[in-house]
Amino acid sequence: MDQTEQQKQSICEIGRRLYAKGFAAANEGNISIRIDDDRILVTPTLHCKGFMEPEDICTVDMAGNQISGIRKRTSEVLLHIEIYKSRPDANSVVHCHPPHATAFGVAREPIPTCVLPEPDIFLGEVPIAPYETPGNKDFAATIAPFIKLTNTIVLANHGTVSYEADIERAYWLTEILDAYCRILMLAKQLGGVKYLPAEKGRELLDMRIDWGFDDVRHVDPEAGKGQPDLFGSSWSASELSQHAFPPHPNHSSTGVEAELSPDLELLIDKIAERVAQRMRPEK
Repeated sequence: MDQTEQQKQSICEIGRRLYAKGFAAANEGNISIRIDDDRILVTPTLHCKGFMEPEDICTVDMAGNQISGIRKRTSEVLLHIEIYKSRPDANSVVHCHPPHATAFGVAREPIPTCVLPEPDIFLGEVPIAPYETPGNKDFAATIAPFIKLTNTIVLANHGTVSYEADIERAYWLTEILDAYCRILMLAKQLGGVKYLPAEKGRELLDMRIDWGFDDVRHVDPEAGKGQPDLFGSSWSASELSQHAFPPHPNHSSTGVEAELSPDLELLIDKIAERVAQRMRPEK
């Protein structure tokens, strides 16, 4: 069996896991693997991820054009390509709808950090990207400001996307995130979360770096205190606000009033322009 066939089988196996975990109901979700600089393997549209066979997997180029496959490629392939173009180290992408993590995207509730060791070490801070209709270039562009800063992104009112050097690790990130979000919800029902002390949060950030996970917060020691706020400036664009989980008591700012990055300012302007166009009366 050649490497491409093995990679197709790996995609099918991850698809079965997503379906078994309830992360991709019916025909939801999509998975891809980069096979070289110009081609990726990707799951087909309108096909249950729990029952795929290697022959169902499509091959597309880096423009999204289908090269081979008996089924039509997923309509959301541009999301995967956006990641591959920005992250040469990422060779696999998993997009699905894990219910607990997706709920945070539907509620537009920022996911807190400094609560459990594993999420802080393996995920770091997880951003929530603005909503856009799936399948087009504008949808893929919503994650652009975050791609180089994280390996896991929640898509507002949609789902999640994770990416890594191999497909197994990309799937792990999804599973860790949903398990964490479920624990947060259960803790909320019991009375609320108790944050770790600020110095313990800093220790987890140090462990994240020691274990080989890149994190830009490590460049600025102040960013690791309390609840790190790497993506606070994105909250306005994604319409996020804290309701279920309050800020860490040692964290001085939610970041809502922070200066937006040029990428996020451009994204907000683009969304506002599109909304204005749709609201103009037809002549």
